Amino acid sequence: MYEPYPAAGPVPDSRPIRPPRSVLNAVRLMYAGAALELVALIIAVVTRASLKWAILARHPLYNPAQVDHAEVARAVPLVIGALIATGLWLWMAWANGRGRNWARVLSAVFFGISTFDLLMSFFVVRATATMIVGLVIWLVGLAAIVLLFSPESAPFFRGQPAG
Repeated sequence: MYEPYPAAGPVPDSRPIRPPRSVLNAVRLMYAGAALELVALIIAVVTRASLKWAILARHPLYNPAQVDHAEVARAVPLVIGALIATGLWLWMAWANGRGRNWARVLSAVFFGISTFDLLMSFFVVRATATMIVGLVIWLVGLAAIVLLFSPESAPFFRGQPAG
């Protein structure tokens, strides 16, 4: 039988590092972001009538069939997007709470996509309530990203084992 080689130096501590307050707050904001996505979904469904009026205001010559088509074409992506975004918020909260650096980077990428989406939303017909909730969700994302990349958070993400 072979004996294992003796380890040189101290044995590293394998216990996970507790997340600092900044990471805990970022994770809470991510859970709030998921909840807000569901609120946005409910608002999108409830405010379909105001979406119809917004379409008519932008395209006054549309006939009823064209308005209905435009309404569905705008509402379906909002519903699907809200469900996907809710799942991503929850996944990023889970992974960032465990100190996964890849999740911190991916959260920043998702925030960049969210920023692009917010900017593009100013050129797409949307109900006012949907626009307001979208801006609030974006602000929650901004706060979470600032917390994840704060100096207080960095050691937590460097100190976690990969996995």
